[in-house]
Amino acid sequence: MNLPSIAMCNFIADTADLRKMAIRSGFSGVDWTFKREDLPRNQTEESRLLRNISMLNGLEVRYHCAFKGVDVGDEDERKADAAMEIFQKVCRVVSRLEGAYMTVHLGLGRKSSDGLSWERTVSALAELVGYAKSLGIELCLENLASGWSSRPHLFEKLVRKTGAGITLDIGHARVCQAVQCRLFELEDFVMPNAERVFNAHIYHEEIDDRHVAPECVENIRSRLDLLSRLSCNWWVLELREEAALMKTLEIVREYMESRENEARCS
Repeated sequence: MNLPSIAMCNFIADTADLRKMAIRSGFSGVDWTFKREDLPRNQTEESRLLRNISMLNGLEVRYHCAFKGVDVGDEDERKADAAMEIFQKVCRVVSRLEGAYMTVHLGLGRKSSDGLSWERTVSALAELVGYAKSLGIELCLENLASGWSSRPHLFEKLVRKTGAGITLDIGHARVCQAVQCRLFELEDFVMPNAERVFNAHIYHEEIDDRHVAPECVENIRSRLDLLSRLSCNWWVLELREEAALMKTLEIVREYMESRENEARCS
């Protein structure tokens, strides 16, 4: 198998310490999550952010927007327009950081899709994808544990109609109702758009908004088998506690070694 880059999240506040841990542990990159309060409010703050992230030299950095309640498809036109401004601002910041990939969500923090317009969501997301592309950025949509993006048939439509890339979250996919009820399989989140999967989020499952590490390879083997059949070369171990992160790293390395041994023996 072609080995993917293994990335960690920016859960350590001091960027120098973050870089040291990433390199010491053998990570290839950092998946940098922006929260709304992290966004620079002026040129001085933006310059500070750029200097901060530039300290991760030697590591690939991709970007992840965790903006709860910020939706370009909001039924309230003013909120939708404000959301578009926020996401376009992040695109410009990511472009200045020379970032090539940026992940967004639909309905993050909402218990249902109430208050969202499907038509506006499709139209606005397509516009945002085009805006990002004009800046050299591949905008990717992540599947969530609930809402439209948790339903494989709707997720496929969103990707196909907007031209978005895919960030496949295997923990969200495991616990979403569509998979739990066996109406769909994990593969349905990526078919027929397998070539559009650019990022993967790796952990066992999400419980009460908390990411849980796998206990052993068998917890996630079938899902990693699927990822290994795709061209996705960016696996983010999406754990934000050191012990859980290192446990997951050990398990993913064990999986990779087993795959390499199988390839040598075949």
